[in-house]
Amino acid sequence: MHESARADDPSPSWYSDRLHHQPVELHYAPYRVATPEHWAYVIAHCHLHLVFGHLVPGRKSPEWEIACDLFVACWMNDIVIGRPPDEYPVTLPRSVRDVDEFYRELVRDGVRPEFEGYGFAGSRPDFETSDRFEPKIWQEMFVERIEKSAFETLKSTAEKYHDVPAYSLSTRARLARDWFVNRFPMLGSLAAAFKIIEDEAICTRLGIEVAAISSMTKEIYFNPKVPMTENEYRFVMAHELLHVGLRHEVRQQGRDAYLWNVACDYVINHWLVEMNVGEMPRFGVLFDLTLKGMSAEAIYDLIVANLRRFRRSRTFRNEKLGDILDSNPDFWDYVEGRNLDQFYRDCLRNGLKYHEESCRGLLPAGLVEEIRALALPPIPWDVELGHWFDDHFEPLEKRRTYARMSRRQSATPDIPRPALFVPQVLLDQRTFGVVLDTSGSMDRMLLGKALGAIASYATARDVPRVRVVFCDAMPYDAGFMDVNEIAASVKVRGRGGTVLQPGISMLEAAEDFPKDAPILIITDGATDHFKVRREHAFLMPQGRKLPFKPAGPVFWVR
Repeated sequence: MHESARADDPSPSWYSDRLHHQPVELHYAPYRVATPEHWAYVIAHCHLHLVFGHLVPGRKSPEWEIACDLFVACWMNDIVIGRPPDEYPVTLPRSVRDVDEFYRELVRDGVRPEFEGYGFAGSRPDFETSDRFEPKIWQEMFVERIEKSAFETLKSTAEKYHDVPAYSLSTRARLARDWFVNRFPMLGSLAAAFKIIEDEAICTRLGIEVAAISSMTKEIYFNPKVPMTENEYRFVMAHELLHVGLRHEVRQQGRDAYLWNVACDYVINHWLVEMNVGEMPRFGVLFDLTLKGMSAEAIYDLIVANLRRFRRSRTFRNEKLGDILDSNPDFWDYVEGRNLDQFYRDCLRNGLKYHEESCRGLLPAGLVEEIRALALPPIPWDVELGHWFDDHFEPLEKRRTYARMSRRQSATPDIPRPALFVPQVLLDQRTFGVVLDTSGSMDRMLLGKALGAIASYATARDVPRVRVVFCDAMPYDAGFMDVNEIAASVKVRGRGGTVLQPGISMLEAAEDFPKDAPILIITDGATDHFKVRREHAFLMPQGRKLPFKPAGPVFWVR
């Protein structure tokens, strides 16, 4: 609401409202000299016109203005706000409960002489509006503030006198959560597992404008400053629960966290609109009919190609951060028993099963497909690496030779038997290159895991030696090394960041390195753009990404 002084009206006015669209302008008389109690009464009178819905487009008759003024005056007389100005009548009509009924009574019987000209704008009406004005918004904000005030009073009283925790009291967010538990089984178990946080200070500190969720702490955050109806709370809560249930933070896989969150928001909001879960908030959400039916991965690729269009997209958190708060989605790897990842998958999968068995209605096909895909456990990175080795190194067929005898059977020690062997020529051809980033940003523990997996898989597939190139400030060709000796030769040094292209070019140009041998690149992604002209793959820490789109497969080491 904007306030300004008006000195161009000589009439003895206090203020007037002008509402041409949604911003409300309050014009007050600067020459008026009055006590703070008088001004409090007048300004509150003005605001109550707004929240009671008196500014109805098309109603401009004097009877309507007087009816509204007397209705507000009676209401303020009951709750005692400030002190009415001395020039206005102290004796008010009977208590006015219905302004429309009182207006019809004034039209039918006429206005009593003592109430003619009653108002605070002098010769002009107290309020003016246009046909585009929406009074319902201000009424809902008023109701929201009354509810919040009542809740804060109950909260302080309960904590002070009855030792009742504040989170046990009902708010619209908790009523929305109860609705999911009682009426919507697909998300009911997930909703019951999360604690609702409605703290303005916490939301301000975390940069949460509307809502956000943390799967690590099992908490959903709602900013109490944002007025929302219960149906809008249902929409936002379902949105946040689906983020966790569909494991979006795990599926990020090195993508930009904010843009990935935006892509997931488009998918989730389409499903919620199709299912008619709650009501889309009035302040707007990420919703585009042209993206209907697309997966989050496909939408992400579209966003990356059109950054100008999507860069300022606003999530429920803000326009710079996603509403999934966790920075480390793999914290549960070290938790004993059933981890949280499995817990969230089971909640959504069992909720879908109960939803279908109890005939609760149809669901979007894309949502059902993604939930059922959660039943399939993700393939570990080391298993994927083993498949990569299988694709490039077929099992060798061993031959028998009498050049080296096998162990004789105890029953016939005098009969020689040939031993199995692999020709050395075939073993010499079985090799691959390893370009190893040894800068200071590399995690030693993850590096040890990666090199240990490489050694075990190479040994199992009869790969005796590996061509190794270490890259830091400059590349260093270590030549062919035994697979079990690589880890002992690695020394992580430097300050982070390296250039891998010279090392890759050196390996590709080596005359003693087979032309069809693949290359395995181990890095943390803190490098410049580079090109690889032969078959290759990447080993990278979980959550990191390359500065370009990789042509070969990427194995994320956790």
